[in-house]
Parts: sequence; structure tokens; C-alpha cells
Amino acid sequence: MPDTLQATPQRRAGGSDFAPLARQVRDSGLLERRRGHYAWLIGVNVAATAGLWGAVAWAGASWWAVLLAVPLALVSARTGFLGHDAGHRQIARSHRANRILGLLLGDLMLGMGYGWWNDKHNRHHANPNHVGKDPDVGEGPLAWTREQAVGRRGVLGFLARHQAWLFFPLLTLEGFNLKVSSLLYLRRATRRERWIEGVLLSAHLVGYLGMAFMFLSPVQAVVFILVHQALFGVHLGCSFAPNHKGMDMPEDWTRWDHLRRQVLTSRNVRGGPVTDYMLGGLNYQIEHHLFPSIPRPNLRKVQPLVREHCARVGLPFVETGLLESYRQALGHMRDVGEPLRSGAEPGPVDGQPEGPEARV
Repeated sequence: MPDTLQATPQRRAGGSDFAPLARQVRDSGLLERRRGHYAWLIGVNVAATAGLWGAVAWAGASWWAVLLAVPLALVSARTGFLGHDAGHRQIARSHRANRILGLLLGDLMLGMGYGWWNDKHNRHHANPNHVGKDPDVGEGPLAWTREQAVGRRGVLGFLARHQAWLFFPLLTLEGFNLKVSSLLYLRRATRRERWIEGVLLSAHLVGYLGMAFMFLSPVQAVVFILVHQALFGVHLGCSFAPNHKGMDMPEDWTRWDHLRRQVLTSRNVRGGPVTDYMLGGLNYQIEHHLFPSIPRPNLRKVQPLVREHCARVGLPFVETGLLESYRQALGHMRDVGEPLRSGAEPGPVDGQPEGPEARV
């Protein structure tokens, strides 16, 4: 974990270090919606999805058709990125229009509940990497702190001990997990949400399974679905994994302003157009967390402003290559599971301060 906290200066008295940056970005016009850009992206995405299913129908009950699950997973991830942008109100001006887009892209096209994702993701953005507040580092199959790992036995203990090696294989289940979590969320949703999202999720399920088993033999359909969902889950997981894992994890007594809460817990990934495309713009994680509603194509443009401002106020701006980001994330997961492998008492992960005196 990067040793950034000790090097971080106190927020200046009487003001916010984020306010000057916010004014600069607002005045730059980079917060303005890019509706034409998104209309093109959505149109291409819908056409590609329909075209791939048309190709499956044309190929018929052939094992060659099963191979089309690979590009379909890539296109499905693009749908997920667009749903993510709609959830952050990056696409349209009104909340209603973004919500409709999110329901169509998420519930209908992916079978991933917009309400579930929005609730979970908004809590993550409010308190990134904060155990007890950020659901992305909450209790689950994987452990994100040594406190979560200690005392685990059986299957959970095995997962915690070897989670660095098992992380990517487990991502093959993420596509199915998104669908199950979306359905479970409906139990605590409002009656109106249950009706709207229940209908859309059901329509997706009927359409998805119906086309797979209509165009392919039963065995081929099952293999197609498994390949599609596995690769879709890995793709999404590989896009989110580099962003926060292995970065600073604030405690309940930590008092950071918005700038520090978002910058110190986030990691950018260097790259060009290919990286931007494959990671859906999430490689600009610092900029995205500081300005969640900024349109995706403007993230790379706002990066120099954010980098310069962080240097001006003395904040570390963490940016690595893609492979290095995975190495750091997996290294953190390996360190978390170390007490279970060695039988030692759990201690702080390397680079993480042990108490309030180590924080600024």
C-alpha cells in the first residue's frame, strides 16, 4: 500500500483545497454534457449487440456460433460502462432521462438492476475504501483487511488465504453475481421500483435465454451462456480492480475533506485510446471520483488540471501502468491473507498507519 498519508499536509485553515479546483473545472466547460458523443456510443452499442445476436441466429446450431460469446462479452461490458455513466448523470441533463437510460441499458440489456447498482455505487463514491461504509470493501467471499480475514475457517478461510491467486478465477462468477444481487435488491426496493425493474429484468431473462436456446442446441446454449457471462465478469472485474485495491483505507476517526477522501483512496492507470476503451474511462479514477458527473470523454482532458492542483496542495497523485496496478492490488490481497497462511496474529498491512497519530 502506498505510504501517502504521512506525507499529506493538513487542509489549509479556513477553506477547502477542493474549491479552487472545482471552480477551475467548472469554468473550463468540461462538466458540460456530451450528448452527441453518447448518442453515437449508445447507437453503436445497441447495433453491435443486435448484430451479434443476429450472427448467432445466422450461424445456427453450430459450435462456431458459441465463439460469438467472446465479442458479445466485450460489447456487454460496453453496455455496463454506459449504464455506469447514466447512473452518474453523465449522459443527459435530467435525472429522469438518465434513469430511463440506466433502466434500459442495465435491467433490459444486461439483466443488472439499475436500482441495486446505483445504491451500492453511490455509497462507494461517498466513502471509497472505508470499511463499514463502502460496500466494495465490505464482508464477503474476499477479505480486504486483516481484521476481516482473521478467524475465517473452512471455505472462507481457504479463499482468504489464497485470494490473490483466486481473484481472477472468481471474477468468472461476477456476471451471475450481478444478476442475483439485482434480484435480491428488489425485496427491499419500493413497490414502484419492484414493478418497473422486475418487469425489465424478467424481459431480459426471457429474451436472453429464449434466444440462446432458440438459436443453439441445449448444450451449445449452456456453453454459450457460461462463456459469455464468465468473460463479461472478468472484463468488468479487470476494469474495477485497479482503482482502489491496495490504496489507503480510512478509519472511522479519519477526517479528510472531499479532495483527500477521493485522491488518497484512488489510483489512475496510464494508457492511451486502447486503455481508455477497454477500461471504459475508469482508468481516470481520481478524476472520476472528484467529478462523478463529468462526461467520460472529458476525463482525460481534466486530468492535467487535477494533477497540477494535487501537486500545488502537496497531495500524491498515484498513477501506474495497468500491469503494475494489478500487482499492487493483488499484493494487498496477499498481505491481507498472510496471517491465515502463517498462523500469526493479524497486524496492519504494510504501508497502512496503525492509529490516529499516523494520520494527518
